[in-house]
Amino acid sequence: MTSRRTGLREQKKQATTEALREAALRLALERGVENVRVDDIAEAAGVSPRTYNNYFSSREQAIVAAVAAEREAGIAAAVTARSADVGLAHAVVEAIVEQYTDPAQQRRDALLLITTHPALREAFVNTSGAMEHPLADAISRRLSDLDPRTAHVLAASVTAATRIALQRWVSPATGELVVPSGSLPDLLRTALAPLAPALDAAEAPQH
Repeated sequence: MTSRRTGLREQKKQATTEALREAALRLALERGVENVRVDDIAEAAGVSPRTYNNYFSSREQAIVAAVAAEREAGIAAAVTARSADVGLAHAVVEAIVEQYTDPAQQRRDALLLITTHPALREAFVNTSGAMEHPLADAISRRLSDLDPRTAHVLAASVTAATRIALQRWVSPATGELVVPSGSLPDLLRTALAPLAPALDAAEAPQH
């Protein structure tokens, strides 16, 4: 019975998270970011402002969450699904590039909104941190004999490199105007390339 209650509670939390982030993005697109208040998002999602604050610390965080939703789990799933014949470094890099650049994973109107608002850009870049734990678990599943602490170090390094690439991509050239700088796949691959030896070394004992 306890397990069932816990499961229902988690489902309710997930549903509330989804409702809040979708409401936040919809209102931001309709009204403009500056015209959206936390109270508006909470009302649109059917919860109280106090409940909202239990899930997100700002309107910006809620807005970008709608874009980043499921990406972190998608990266972990893609790494896990790669054939054992594919090296860990290649599996990790391609999973990240696919999830961040596949048009099916993107919402162009939302990305345009994000790149034109400094606070949203910062929040968007910070969403990369959410991949650390799912990615560490995925690495541990691929490399069953690897020390879990090593898996977390590798995942944290990958997360940091991804954040650096995203920061470079959305950094404004002048003032508030942002023109995404360079090819995002290229930026991601370049930032992640120095980590390939560490990922290869972690994988070597498995063979």
